[in-house]
Formats: sequence, structure tokens, C-alpha cells
Amino acid sequence: MNILVVEDEHRVADFITRGLRAEGWVAEHAESGEVALDILSRHEFDIVLLDLMLPGISGQDVCRKMRARGNHTPVLMLSALDEVSERVAGLRLGADDYLCKPFDFDELIARIEALLRRENDFKSSRDGELLEYEALSLNTRSLVVTVDNVEIELTAKERDLLLLLMANQGKVFARERILNTVWGSQEDPLTNVIDVYIGRLRKKLGDSGRHIRTIRGLGYRFGE
Repeated sequence: MNILVVEDEHRVADFITRGLRAEGWVAEHAESGEVALDILSRHEFDIVLLDLMLPGISGQDVCRKMRARGNHTPVLMLSALDEVSERVAGLRLGADDYLCKPFDFDELIARIEALLRRENDFKSSRDGELLEYEALSLNTRSLVVTVDNVEIELTAKERDLLLLLMANQGKVFARERILNTVWGSQEDPLTNVIDVYIGRLRKKLGDSGRHIRTIRGLGYRFGE
């Protein structure tokens, strides 16, 4: 597995990269956002560990530019800031997870492994490139969603949720499985975030939203 570590503090970067290499993974270091974006334009990675507070281009801007370029490599943001607003802002920009400094290295490894499991759940669907169901379509490479050939604006998590359901048409997903796959296992299993996002998806998809079916007592299913 190839991991890009974007961190301007050399002591921290050295600690992380040495630890990742000890796990048998390949770790490359970028000391600024500009360097990271240049590397990402030329090489592919399985995970990006992205410090939030970087000189020049911030970690948030790096994440925003990555997603704008169509780069959907999983991003784990690292930051000494433990404000809820900072975490929310990073996740809304397209980050997949958020870890506050200082952190335990075992937790970092666990977060990385969780992201990889989530990515593997989506892998088979991306190989198909285009998922279609009546008027609804989802391009698994560009992640463009259309209804009757009209593009629908979705957030990153809404797209991930729709991708998971459409790629497994007819399969019932329990809320816990959806939480683990789309949001990560650290989320509270009692949260109503799944119901909120299902409601948003149905509203944005219009008539096609009816294909996301509630299976009472079990979870959600897409299609018949």
C-alpha cells in the first residue's frame, strides 16, 4: 500500500513515515501543500494523510483541489485543532476521516485500515464505471449523478451512500454496516445520521428517490 504523508513538521513526518514503513507499507513525504499536489498529479496513492495547518496552501485547500481534479483518494486529515467546526469543515470538503494530534500510532493504523476496508467495499462498483436504474445513473469514475440526464449535486458522503446502495441493488444494508462503510467505525451506532442522509438523497433525487427503500427493522435497500 502506498501512502502520501503531507506534513510540514519534519519530526512528526519522520515519526509517521518510519512507523508506516515498519508496517510494511510504502510511505512518501510531502512537506507542503504545493509539493503534495504536484506529487498527486503524477502518482497514485491508496491513502493521503493530510495535515490541516500547512505553510502556503492549507490542508483544506489541498483537499478541495484534489476533489476538484477528480482525485478521490481517501484522505485522513491530521490536526492539532480539536474544534468541531474544523472537523466538520474538513469532512465537508471531501476528507474521509479526521484525527486530532497528538494521537496514538495504533489508532492511526486502525483508522487507515478502516478507510481501506471502506474503499474495498466500493471497489467492485467502480470497476463497472456506470450504474443505472431507470432514470437514475451514477458514473463510478467521475462520480457524476444524473436523473433524466440532468446532473444532481450531491455531497461526498451522499455520493458514497448512493454508490454503496446502487452497487448492491436488492441487498439490504443494516445501519451499522452503512455507518462502518461510509462514515467509519468510530461513529456512534445510535446516531440518526443515516436516516438524515437517506432523507436528503431521496429529496435530491426526486422521483428516483423512491428506489431507496426502507426495510423496517433491518435497514435500507436500493431497487426491488
